Amino acid sequence: MNQKKAPWYFLLLLILAGESVFILPFVLARVFRPTVLEVFALDNVQLGLCFSVYGIVALLSYLVGGPLADKFPPRKLIAVALWMTALGGLVYATFPSYNTLKILYGYWGFTTIFLFWAPMIKATRVWGGNSSQGKAFGFLDGGRGLVGALFGAMGVFIFSFFITSEVSVASDVEIRAAFKQVILVSSGIVSFVGLLVWLFMKMDRRSEKEIILEKITISQIQEVSRLPSVWLLMIIILCAYVGYKITDVFSLFAQDVMRYDQVQSATVGTFLLFVRPVIGVVIGVLADRSQTTFWLVISFVVSFFGALLFASGIVSNSATVLFFISIFTVAAGVYAARSLYFAVMKDGKIPLVLTGTAVGLISLVGYTPDIFAGPAMGYLLENSPGAAGHQHVFWMLAVFSFIGGIAAWGYFQLYRKQ
Repeated sequence: MNQKKAPWYFLLLLILAGESVFILPFVLARVFRPTVLEVFALDNVQLGLCFSVYGIVALLSYLVGGPLADKFPPRKLIAVALWMTALGGLVYATFPSYNTLKILYGYWGFTTIFLFWAPMIKATRVWGGNSSQGKAFGFLDGGRGLVGALFGAMGVFIFSFFITSEVSVASDVEIRAAFKQVILVSSGIVSFVGLLVWLFMKMDRRSEKEIILEKITISQIQEVSRLPSVWLLMIIILCAYVGYKITDVFSLFAQDVMRYDQVQSATVGTFLLFVRPVIGVVIGVLADRSQTTFWLVISFVVSFFGALLFASGIVSNSATVLFFISIFTVAAGVYAARSLYFAVMKDGKIPLVLTGTAVGLISLVGYTPDIFAGPAMGYLLENSPGAAGHQHVFWMLAVFSFIGGIAAWGYFQLYRKQ
């Protein structure tokens, strides 16, 4: 099959879907973290526990949903996942109790992973073909970053539009009403993206047949589980994903340390999202022109030094320029790693037709930060209020970046000659 013939709009739909499905559970909480804590009456630990419930359900969904992606066309699985996720937004907009919110996050753990994650990765590998894996995954993650940034900017605009008074003196009722509009508009867009995927993300029958197995056997699962690349990717993705989860605290850092108000803090979160597409595109092009595995190592090195800037405590409310330089450094490392860790699957000799199964196994370990990262960050922030808590969080990032860098170096050494 000549996979390179897949049209550009196929990748564009994957990009749209790939970020839209996570807007409600994650992007809104990243951009509007102080607002989410206020309107749902949560502290950082409770919000972290909501993410943990998501992670526990997602963990099982990765394992079962992986082989499912090798049996059914990606288009149908992705569209249904988007529609089910949007339905959860209607519950989210009622500002449910803490216990109901945990159930909702568990539901999102199912809808965004079981039917969605492995099909998206597999469809991206198909689009990338034999020579454009770096570009495919770089554009996917960069494009997702742009979609997330646009959602964030749209959310900030809607939020600001519905608050008629100064943000600093706006009532709780006014803030709730404004944020409800953000949630409802986001849910509507997620549903619409699902419709676009269903109608237009089609492959010809012959190509579809070549990437789908009628039956997944135990021996095929064992074949994948014996690959060294699968085990190394478990560690690499786990460490990179901790970094991605830690980017959630930048808007809160802006409020706690830089003394920004809610709109300014949300704007910082949105700025971070606009960095992501730039990094994704640049690193994707560089990776295809040299060695993808080498650039994966570099991404962890950059993330490590960016974490040290924050962990050292030199970033304060009197150092605005340094604050944004430090954000950019951390974001560059974290987003580059995210763009590349699935792009090295071909180098690691993971068969295309078993991509879903491999992704399921890798994700079983790689995405465990969905369970522990939220509560860990919440604990560090609540037990050391203010700047000290944030420094502890970034020391956590430095440790995981160091470990991820070692695993990426091992992957580079093992597969560089191939």
